[in-house]
Amino acid sequence: MKFVSAAKLEDLKPGTCLSVELDGERGVALFHVNGEILAMDNTCPHAGGPLGEGTLNGDVVTCPWHGWEFNVRTGQCLKNPVPAWAVPCYPTRVEHGVIHVAFPLEPV
Repeated sequence: MKFVSAAKLEDLKPGTCLSVELDGERGVALFHVNGEILAMDNTCPHAGGPLGEGTLNGDVVTCPWHGWEFNVRTGQCLKNPVPAWAVPCYPTRVEHGVIHVAFPLEPV
C-alpha cells in the first residue's frame, strides 16, 4: 500500500464530505464520520457522479446527480446491493493534521 497526502484535516469538517484528486489522476471522496476519516472512490458507478460532492448523513453518502446512496464504510450501494455496484474504499490515516489515503500498489 502506498499512502498519499489528500487534504488538510481542517478542510473536512465533521459530518461533511470532500472531493479530491490524488496523483493528478485518481478521484477520491473523503468523509468525516463521528471523528473518523473514511475514503472511497469518488465516482458513482451509476452515472459517474462525484460522491465527494454529495450529501453525507451518518454513514451514507447520497450522490448529487441521481440520489443513489452508498455506505461510506463498506462502499455498498443501498439501492442495488450487488458487488458490481459497490464503490472501492481505501484506508486512511491522519498525521500532523494531514489526511493520507492508501492505495494498493499497481503491478509493474
